[in-house]
Amino acid sequence: MQAVLTDKLPFSYFIASSDGSIRYCNDVLLQHIQLTDVTNKKISHVFDRWEELRSGKIIYASFQGKNCIFLNEHLPSSDELVYIGTFSSELISLVEELEEAKRVNRELDAIIENSYDGIYITDKNGITVKTNSAIERLTGIPKEYYIGKNVDQLMKRGILQKSVTHRVLEKKRPVSLVQENHLGRETLLTGNPVMNEKGEIESIVTNIRDLSELNELQSALKKANQLNDHFKKEIERLRGKMIRPNGVIVRSPEMKKIYDTALRVANVDATVLILGETGTGKDVLARFIYENSERKKTGDFIKLNCGAIPPDLLESELFGYEGGAFTGANAKGKPGMFELANNGVLFLDEVGELPVSLQVKLLRVLQEMEVQRIGGTKPIKLNVRVIAATNRNLKEMVAIGDFREDLFYRLNVVPISLPRLADRKDDILPLVDSYLEVMNTKYQKQKQATSSLNEFFYQYQWPGNVRELANLIERIVLVTEDDLLTIDHLPAEYRPTKALAVEVNEMMTLKEATELAEERILRLAIKKYTTTYEIAEALNSSQPTIVRKLKKYNLRF
Repeated sequence: MQAVLTDKLPFSYFIASSDGSIRYCNDVLLQHIQLTDVTNKKISHVFDRWEELRSGKIIYASFQGKNCIFLNEHLPSSDELVYIGTFSSELISLVEELEEAKRVNRELDAIIENSYDGIYITDKNGITVKTNSAIERLTGIPKEYYIGKNVDQLMKRGILQKSVTHRVLEKKRPVSLVQENHLGRETLLTGNPVMNEKGEIESIVTNIRDLSELNELQSALKKANQLNDHFKKEIERLRGKMIRPNGVIVRSPEMKKIYDTALRVANVDATVLILGETGTGKDVLARFIYENSERKKTGDFIKLNCGAIPPDLLESELFGYEGGAFTGANAKGKPGMFELANNGVLFLDEVGELPVSLQVKLLRVLQEMEVQRIGGTKPIKLNVRVIAATNRNLKEMVAIGDFREDLFYRLNVVPISLPRLADRKDDILPLVDSYLEVMNTKYQKQKQATSSLNEFFYQYQWPGNVRELANLIERIVLVTEDDLLTIDHLPAEYRPTKALAVEVNEMMTLKEATELAEERILRLAIKKYTTTYEIAEALNSSQPTIVRKLKKYNLRF
């Protein structure tokens, strides 16, 4: 009955199993492919081409130069698929045109994406529909951030000063303008309207070109004499001199790279955001940037710990107040930290602790570079460079609403991440020598560290980082009578134990007890040694055995 019905269909028709074997086909299909029977043959053996489109719902196939289109659907209560198709040249032409359109779109996307200039496309309502990666280089903001946002939103957040999109919609013709973006880059924006058949604007394509490179070259010609100091510092760096900012040793490649970056940005006014755990030296790096900048000659370095001041007092500390502004206020008023740092540097430590209400006011000050005291009526113009630091993950705080996204991007212009002390081992022993020298001078001692103590300093993980190291050295210098410092002089909480602390609280097999001790030994070994070859030598074993044992107990360096 099924064959009678399907044979009368004017379309090519066949049924195939889930493994691609043809179970049945009608005469129309056989006439087109000029075969007498295809039952139990694989689809791939019958058709020269079998290309799935639209997630497999549409099939573009061919047989000996004849092209056809199939639609497929699962048969009820079966794993078989039914294919109904046509060899109509018109429908096939439409599919081919669709594929060609997709190919052209891919080429256009590639051209847009690989353009050196930023390309920014909005619809007629100013909603962003497409950007390219160049915009990240120009603005420092991921291109995905713009998608779906209105240009009015970007202007409110300070990312744009003026909108060329609005000008194009108003003028109904191409418009160009020059403006400085939030990173201080001077850019040329050229907006072009895209018209539909009725002569109405349906989208705007904006090309963004960075003019800062040309401006920097022109400025460099005028200020050549001012670059002499920079060249001298760069020559010293290339000679490999050790940088010792305020007692912090910088010998590891990671820290050299960080302080090289700090030198390069010392004399630009871009905001720096220093990230790192407590005790990694964020305040030292901030002061290093100040000490190596021209602002040292014109203003002070003012530090404010945002987490150490009660929230209700923090606003007056930042922005100052006029006399009589609130109960208990000084009758003469008081300048805030921004005013005190004018022409210098304001270092906002623990900026992640700022209340959301103050984040809004801080953003406004950074955007407008003017501050208004509490109770004041006139804004005060500022010339301040801001360096911020935090040990918190600001991106996560933005995601949960504890930190404003626009303030994050305003601060995160030049991010610098400081590594843990345990991740910059080349600095540990020079730091030990430096702090011993400082403490010996301070307390009139003559202490020296033995090689075993230095080995402990080198291998220890230092959860408190440089601050913990300095405090520990000061502690043992003060409480130890001997001039030669050993591991035995360490406080109890630091002293390594010689015996394995393997607790057995219940019965177990000897094999289980052996594995327990084996795992504990390997845990100690990966803390002391850096490679599986060193562990193998220390434990009198082979390197493949150590690798296998570490994998068995799921242990990693």
